[in-house]
Amino acid sequence: SQARLFARHAEVLLDWNKATNLTAITTPEAVAVKHFLDALMPSRHIPSGSVTLDIGSGGGFPGIPLKIMDPSLSVTLIDTVRKNVSFLNYLIRVLGLQDISAHHIRAEALAMQHPMAGAFDVIVCRALTALDGFIRMARPLLKSDGLLIAMKGEISEKEIIAAEALIADGNDAGNIFIDVVHYTLPVLALPRRLYLIRPSGVPL
Repeated sequence: SQARLFARHAEVLLDWNKATNLTAITTPEAVAVKHFLDALMPSRHIPSGSVTLDIGSGGGFPGIPLKIMDPSLSVTLIDTVRKNVSFLNYLIRVLGLQDISAHHIRAEALAMQHPMAGAFDVIVCRALTALDGFIRMARPLLKSDGLLIAMKGEISEKEIIAAEALIADGNDAGNIFIDVVHYTLPVLALPRRLYLIRPSGVPL
């Protein structure tokens, strides 16, 4: 049943992509590996029942595959591009998913809404922005014992130094623990990384 939902997601994505340019990845093999298999990699780090936020969801990755994989998750998808949000809301209806919603809003604006500040157990993004930028935008939305997950490929030393500098600045970030999980996407042999970031002195 999960595989059927993944296939339907891919079908709708590629159909909408003809007019809306949601993704540059369009071959069946690349869609399966680069979108769906990659989107599932954070799942082992997300406890069942987590209130989860996907920032910059685009075509629904990783939030929708994570929801399909674990229906107990409560998932919020946000994106700054209105056509992406229209697609996401349509896709949610087509797939018949419950306890998931998509919104046209920036993370910084979402954090200004009182119920949303500090509301999420897990916040995830995929190739959205530099690591320090993700920490800045996501941390106000995260519960005190929550987890940030940044999905990225290889990053530059400059980006790592910037994130470390932010982490070291107690006024901006407090005590933050980071763990890096290396993995390789199968078939295409593409190296990827998960950056697991937990604030407030709670070790991973």
